[in-house]
Amino acid sequence: QVHVVESGGGLVQPGGSLRLSCAASGIIFRIYTMGWYRQLPGKQRELVARITDGGKTTYDRSVEGRFTISRDYAKDTAYLEMNSLRPDDTGIYYCNVDTSPHPGPGDEWWGQGTQVTVSP
Repeated sequence: QVHVVESGGGLVQPGGSLRLSCAASGIIFRIYTMGWYRQLPGKQRELVARITDGGKTTYDRSVEGRFTISRDYAKDTAYLEMNSLRPDDTGIYYCNVDTSPHPGPGDEWWGQGTQVTVSP
């Protein structure tokens, strides 16, 4: 069982910054990919950014150049540095943890989400 907890969300003005954290704990043999997803109002959950155990990063085009994902391998923690935030970044941000290189049922773990609101 893997427990995933996000933190760092909140209310910020347009152009501002936030740093989200994702901590994984529990019975973990190995974490492969950690990722951030978001669910914008009225839309399906979408990938924001992810980082592999080898450090390879992937970003959605809408956040490239503004968001940075990083990872502390010793602490099983991932971070999402979000700069130049826009109102259309508003949504619930979820952390995803994969404990298999090809995750199936039981290999993929989600947090409860943290709200990010960008508003004047």
